[in-house]
Amino acid sequence: MKSKIMHYIKEILFFFILLTISANLISLYKSSDLNDKALEIKTIKLLDGTFFKVDTTKPILIHFWALWCPTCKVEASNIESIAKDFQVLTIAVKSGTDREIQTFLDKNSFTYKVVNDKDGNIAGKFNISAYPTTFIYDKNQNLLFSDVGYTSTWGLLFRMWFARVW
Repeated sequence: MKSKIMHYIKEILFFFILLTISANLISLYKSSDLNDKALEIKTIKLLDGTFFKVDTTKPILIHFWALWCPTCKVEASNIESIAKDFQVLTIAVKSGTDREIQTFLDKNSFTYKVVNDKDGNIAGKFNISAYPTTFIYDKNQNLLFSDVGYTSTWGLLFRMWFARVW
């Protein structure tokens, strides 16, 4: 009985390792076409009508998402966690009206900064083709990391910590 349990545990562990490696390879492939230039956003109008100015003394996470994207909804709480301690700007792409996006944020108690990219122009400048997509820039606005697909809170925290000490 004990050997059967160990066998199943090994199988499950192997499956999760294989899944993690596959997801990272897919993300690497999908991110190869993304814009890797320095961040050009300096000031941008937010969903609430205020303006967000990039603090050039800190790293920044730029997160592209959409209301119609199920993975984005799952990852949203991770972004909320990161936004409490780091500079974060999210861009909702082709997600409807400001009111629809704000309703989603309010319903889930999300407070991160959001830009409504109604026509996808901002996403186009970054060559976004899949959602969610996340960019992490250092304090000099140079790209350090880009990710396509779900990223855990711990993965984001590690990358932001690295960007801070880099």
